[in-house]
Amino acid sequence: MNDTIVIPLTDAGKSPIRRAPPSWPTRDMPRERLLDAGPAALSDTELVALVLGSGLPGHNVFDVARSLLQRFGSLRAMLDRTPEDFDGVRGVGPAKRAQLLAIMEMARRALAEKMRERPLIDSPEAVEDYLRLLIGSRPYEVFICLFLDTRHRLIRSEENSRGSLTRMAVYPREIVRRALSVNAASLIVAHNHPSGAVKPSASDRQLTRVLRDTLALIDVKLIDHLVIGGNETFSFARAGWP
Repeated sequence: MNDTIVIPLTDAGKSPIRRAPPSWPTRDMPRERLLDAGPAALSDTELVALVLGSGLPGHNVFDVARSLLQRFGSLRAMLDRTPEDFDGVRGVGPAKRAQLLAIMEMARRALAEKMRERPLIDSPEAVEDYLRLLIGSRPYEVFICLFLDTRHRLIRSEENSRGSLTRMAVYPREIVRRALSVNAASLIVAHNHPSGAVKPSASDRQLTRVLRDTLALIDVKLIDHLVIGGNETFSFARAGWP
């Protein structure tokens, strides 16, 4: 049985155009499967392909999506990149780069909205999810402050400092100043370890002691200091503090 699709031309005397049949039945295409079964039914590659929409000559959109995930190592790591990280990536121009970055920012903002609606002290899992999404895949250390009101709801999230792969300078005086300026009653602070290991260093422990004692002088409570790795989190509060 010949499955070739023949499309006649209107110009007389010319041969018909022959094209290969689609490689997948329509019902098996990612967009249709997402609408029928929900987004969880799709693989990471299929989700990225849907966002990109199109590929390159000789490289379909699934090839481009697969190469992106291989380049960055994971979906979260890919979406945690800056616009400059996509420079030179074939098949990802300014428009597609903007789409990918916009999706990640939407996810961050949605989680931040969720945290503003409830006391963070009652939802530590949401806090850890948000922080992993925010800094878990960064290739350099970042120190984040979550400023909370008297009911432990999020006032704002701020990046306090940014370092290198192995070193970062954090200034407790600046954190105290910001806590006063936003009228925070308490704080949760966090930083990432690009290596993926979450065991706190001696410097991490010293910083936690200094920051907790300094904030106490202005009657602001340090609720926790979290160390964020790729898939793990260390909580100073759960561990009994330093």
